[in-house]
Parts: sequence; C-alpha cells; structure tokens
Amino acid sequence: MSLLAMLALLFFMTRAGAQQVGEVSTVFKLLSPNDKIVVDAYDDPKVAGVTCYVSRAKTGGYKGALGLAEDKSEASIACRQTGPITFAKPLDQQEDVLSERISLVFKKLRVVRMVDAPRNTLVYLTYSDRLIDGSPQNSVTAVPVDRANKIPLK
Repeated sequence: MSLLAMLALLFFMTRAGAQQVGEVSTVFKLLSPNDKIVVDAYDDPKVAGVTCYVSRAKTGGYKGALGLAEDKSEASIACRQTGPITFAKPLDQQEDVLSERISLVFKKLRVVRMVDAPRNTLVYLTYSDRLIDGSPQNSVTAVPVDRANKIPLK
C-alpha cells in the first residue's frame, strides 16, 4: 500500500503547475490505458502573461497506468503571450522553467527560457534528458516582447 501511495504522490508532484488542455489516443489498448499525445499548458513562473503549450507522447498500458513506463523523448512547444507581459524581477540570460519526470527515475522533460536581448524576445526550448544520455530531439519557440517593455536582465 505504501508503494502505491508513494507512486501517486510522485505523479501529482510532477504534474504541479501543469494544466492539461487535451489529449488524443494514438494506440488502442483493450484492457489498459491507451497510448496518447497530451497537451499541457504551463505559465512561465517569472514572466506573467506568457503560457507555454507542450505536447508529448504518454505511454499507456499497465506500466503507464502505474507510472512505470518511460515516455518517448519527442515533445513540441509553442509559447504565446496570453496577457500583459510583466516581470517581477530581472531574468537570468538562460534558466530552467520546467523539469517534469517522464519516467519513474531517470528521464525528464525540460523547458529552458533564454533571453534574446537584442531582439527583446523570450526563447523557449524543450528537450528531454536522461541520467546518462539525453536525446537530441528538441523544439523551440519564441515570444517577442514589445520594445517599450524592455526585458530586465540580471
């Protein structure tokens, strides 16, 4: 019972901050959850008014239902201005915005924010990494910020 409670807690901790927008099934499984593509929305914690939408594969089956499956490395990202862009404090030139487990122990989906200061643009990169070897699969998107609202850098 305690192992099941620990797995449930781990699942909910890794989903903190994400709001699922939708999902589509890609592989039908008769007696267990289907493989699917999920789309989650993440608000940038340091930039009000920017939301990133990340789509990724989610493995179904019995292992997927128990949180033991390793999801694929492919992901896509699209970040958009969803309100007035404001900065509570200066940003780092490059910073992790999100790190979410996509396997029980070793694999993570990451989103990194970079500041393209000459163009006053926020650039977001998503990729997955593993303890030993990551994947070159990646996706990038950019959110231009109005020139009147200069991005503050540390």
